[in-house]
Amino acid sequence: MQTPRTWDVLLIGGASGVGKTSVSYRIAQHYGVGITEIDDFQVILERMTTPEQQPILHYGRTHHDEARRMSEDQQLAFMLEYSQVMTTALDLVIGNHLASNAPIVLEGDFILPSLAVQPAYDAIPANGRVRAIFVYEDDEAQIDQNYLTREGQAQPRRARASWRHSEWLRQEAMRLNVPTIAARPWETVFLRIIATLAAPSQPSNT
Repeated sequence: MQTPRTWDVLLIGGASGVGKTSVSYRIAQHYGVGITEIDDFQVILERMTTPEQQPILHYGRTHHDEARRMSEDQQLAFMLEYSQVMTTALDLVIGNHLASNAPIVLEGDFILPSLAVQPAYDAIPANGRVRAIFVYEDDEAQIDQNYLTREGQAQPRRARASWRHSEWLRQEAMRLNVPTIAARPWETVFLRIIATLAAPSQPSNT
């Protein structure tokens, strides 16, 4: 049974490897709306800009060795800076969907909690039509296992970076009063998200 939808744009954020993508497609199907992965915009922006125009978007390619030597703190700071650049593009995308009344789920690693609480997008008032959920995994080893299952090899350094990113997103979302959902137990994450979206949204703590 389809749950009544109270939003036009649903942002599903969370770090890489926490399991948000698979549940995002179920959510979109449940509500009968389209879904777009933020990675698609990332690819487009990288192809349509130069390193001079958007150095952050091209840093991994233009400074490959330096990127690999980043400390944990530097990795997190870079991810947040990258996400901030993506926010500029996402602001336009969300505004377009609000203007056209075209409901959509936007899912990806680069969604910041602050994006979810903006009063307007591309100068179009949100008026409660934008909702967000941040999926998190508090067990670093589980993220590594997820990568192993998904990609066939353990990636402990990547899992560590993802776990730190997940924790930052969770804490920032809580600070802004944006709902957070634990990825496990897997069997109930879909229903827990639906229940959260059915409840009235709470004012942000901005």
